[in-house]
Amino acid sequence: MSLSRRDFLKLTGGTAVAGAIGASLSPEEALAKEQELKIKGATVTNSICPYCSVGCGIIVHTKDGKVINTEGDPEHPTNEGTLCSKGASLYQVINNPLRLTKPKYRAPGAKEWKDVEWDWALDEISKRIKDTRDRTFKIHSKSKIKEKQPDGTEKEVEKEFVVNRTDSIAHVGSAALDNEECYMLQKLLRSWGLVYIEHQARI
Repeated sequence: MSLSRRDFLKLTGGTAVAGAIGASLSPEEALAKEQELKIKGATVTNSICPYCSVGCGIIVHTKDGKVINTEGDPEHPTNEGTLCSKGASLYQVINNPLRLTKPKYRAPGAKEWKDVEWDWALDEISKRIKDTRDRTFKIHSKSKIKEKQPDGTEKEVEKEFVVNRTDSIAHVGSAALDNEECYMLQKLLRSWGLVYIEHQARI
């Protein structure tokens, strides 16, 4: 059977009207019912996409404490309502039965991961960072440099320098951090004495 676009519209329109009549609704009532949005009565919250440092605006609709819809914010100056494929799929990240909601820990020699509490995980990370830093912190380090002699020649000599560093901890930053967060993180890491500081965008 061959249908023109006009015939198709007539047929589908007639089906909608017939369905509305069958449900004891007028065509106007059926159309109003059809256009009722799922976000009606939802709480609207303006947020920022968590994926990258662009910082696109997101509108989040919630009902009864659950996210029912996410979309780009047309009033946000960065993205003006548009979203990349990752930002557009944000709703699926939140409402995902496989989403991890607790930290996982696998003890040395163990085969299985187990759920742990955030307080325990953060305390454990802090303890391990401090232990590693205390064991490996160097105040002085010797290095060979070329030093000019009184007769005008250069001679390689070994000198001791104050370094106040640890070579046993490295840090890799995330592209989800903005400039201010990167600045504060850099200050923190330098205060620990880290020299191996890298960023996802460079890797």
